[in-house]
Parts: sequence; C-alpha cells; structure tokens
Amino acid sequence: MSAPEIPDRLLLGPGPSNAHPRVLEAMARPLLGHMDPAFLEIVEEVKARLRRLFGTENEMTLPLSATGSAGMEACFVNLLEPGDHAVIGVAGVFGERMCEVAHRAGANVHRVETEWGTTLSEAAMLEAIEQHGPRVVAFVHAETSTGVCQPVEAIAAAARAAGAYVVLDCVTSLGGLPLAIDAWGVDAVYSGTQKCLSCPPGLSPASFSPRAIEHVAERHSPVQSWYLDISLLAGYYGKTRVYHHTAPISAIYALAEGLRIVEEEGMPAREKRHREASAHLLEGLSHLGFEPLVEAGSRLPQLNTVRLPERVLEEGEATLRKRLLDSYGIEVGGGLGPLAGKIWRIGLMGENARSECVDRLLHALQDELD
Repeated sequence: MSAPEIPDRLLLGPGPSNAHPRVLEAMARPLLGHMDPAFLEIVEEVKARLRRLFGTENEMTLPLSATGSAGMEACFVNLLEPGDHAVIGVAGVFGERMCEVAHRAGANVHRVETEWGTTLSEAAMLEAIEQHGPRVVAFVHAETSTGVCQPVEAIAAAARAAGAYVVLDCVTSLGGLPLAIDAWGVDAVYSGTQKCLSCPPGLSPASFSPRAIEHVAERHSPVQSWYLDISLLAGYYGKTRVYHHTAPISAIYALAEGLRIVEEEGMPAREKRHREASAHLLEGLSHLGFEPLVEAGSRLPQLNTVRLPERVLEEGEATLRKRLLDSYGIEVGGGLGPLAGKIWRIGLMGENARSECVDRLLHALQDELD
C-alpha cells in the first residue's frame, strides 16, 4: 500500500507553523546515539542558544523531550507538593490548563480570572499573592487562545517578594518576542518548538532557576512524574551524562538549526518582522470587515485574534475556514471556549511572519468574500 499524499499547507493557525527548509534538511541527517559525544556537543549548543533566547544564565536550561504541555507539567510537578498553594492567572485556555495541572499535583489552586481577550489585573494578582502566600505563582506570557501578551515584571516581583516561585508559559512568545526571564525574576519557564521557532512539534525548551533547583532538592516528597523530575534530568543534561531516556535525536538536530537561524537574523529584526507582518494583516482584514479582538497595546503580533464580520458569522465561520483549507491550502484557527465561533486565530509565527504569507491569505479571503 502506498503512503498517503501529504498536502502542502500554509499553516496560519495557532501552531504548528511551517518549518524552515534548513530545519527539515537537518532532520534528515544521520542518526547518532544519544550518548555519542558528537550528539552531546549539539545538545550543549542547543542549551547555550536557548539560554540566550530566554534571557537567562540558568544552567538547567534544556530541550525537554516532549511538547509544550509537558513543559508546563514539568514546571508544576517539580515545584509543587501536595497541599501547597498556587496562585494562577487565568486569561484563556492555557491559564485554565495550568490550574488543572496544578490541581492534579495536589495543590490548592487560587484562580485570578479576567475576561478573555484582556490582560490579567496586576492588582488582583498581587492581592491574591498577599492573601494566600503561595508556593507558586503562574501565568501565561503569550495566551494562544486570545492573542494577548501579558506584562510580567510587576506580578513576578510581587511573587518573588512573597517567597513564591514564578512559572511562566512562553510557548507562543519564544523566538517571536524578546524574553528576559532572569531580569523579570522568573523561576521556571517552558515553551514549544513548533511556533515562532518554526521547528516540528515534539520538544519543550524549558529553564529552571538555581533557587528552583534547590527547592526540588529539598522536597519532602518525590516529584510526581519520574520522567519529568528535573533532578533526574539533570543527570543527563548536566556534566555527568547519566542515562535517563533516549533523547529524540532528529528533533534536537532540527531545534539546533532553528536556533541558529534565529540568531543569524537577531531578535530585534525578528520582532520587527513579526510586528510588521501583523500590522499588514490587520490593515488588510479591516477592509473585509474583520476587527481585532485585543487592544493595540496588548496584542501578540505572532497570534492575531480577530472578530468576524456578520456575513461570515451568518454562513458559519468553520465553513469558510474549510474552503480556505480545501481550495487554497491555507489553515487558520477558530476560537476556543467562550470565543468559539466568534473569532479567528491567525498565526504569523517564525517563517510565516512575512508579507507574502499575509498576502496569500488576504487574496484568498477577497476571492471568497467579494
């Protein structure tokens, strides 16, 4: 039986994004053993480049062998023990997911909510931190379900002042916006490879501060997950090179190449490219009746959420998205939760944050809506 044909898509949804040709080429290189010195040299390169991209000196910065959701879980199961308190900002789907993961780790979860499409109230977060004295304070930097970019510094500073550990979701921001997790006071951060890094999904870049690592070493109970126990992972990703699991060789080749491409371009130019592509998209969509969901100062350039014109709502937005996919090979994302059926999520991530990608979508929409 022949293999099914794989269509060529322009991936303008919430992820994955299209991979750079160099990344795809890197994945085809010969396999090495996961303890081979030549492979470990690539791992060390990846760790160093991730430190620069995250804006950290953390030694325990690594590509977890799992997706971003496992990165989230790694942060919570390492830092939380049963009975601990956690204050979590909920501004969309991924804040909700944080609450679920923390709850399953045995934490007493205190939610601070905001309307989807808006930023968390810093005052409300600070009040919850003061009231509950949490072990962990967690929130999302770039909320993929709403297209909101959350300011970090004030909340992180209040959490650290209260003795809490700060967990930050950077799945959609890494490689698209500049990060400075050391300067911000973040203790544990996780991301994914399939968004602004334009690599295949399957790895979660993550970083843990020295105080977070010290806390894990002093836990009263074992980390809930053996696979994600950072003290065990340190044996492989540290200097001793103790076998823990078989690392995904080809995925790490891909990430290494993706990070080289990011550094060749430079984050200032990369951020500028994402912002220019977003402005071009929103300008073009405005002439077709689409309106931004998020206020200008809080928008993510790499994940654009737009309210739909009445004629699209009347037809059913999923119908138009299906025509874009079937007739033009373009994928865009629908809304989630309370925004389902009301908005689109249009990703301009990494390699797709370019005017030619925007123009291809705009021309397809003009053909369909004229």
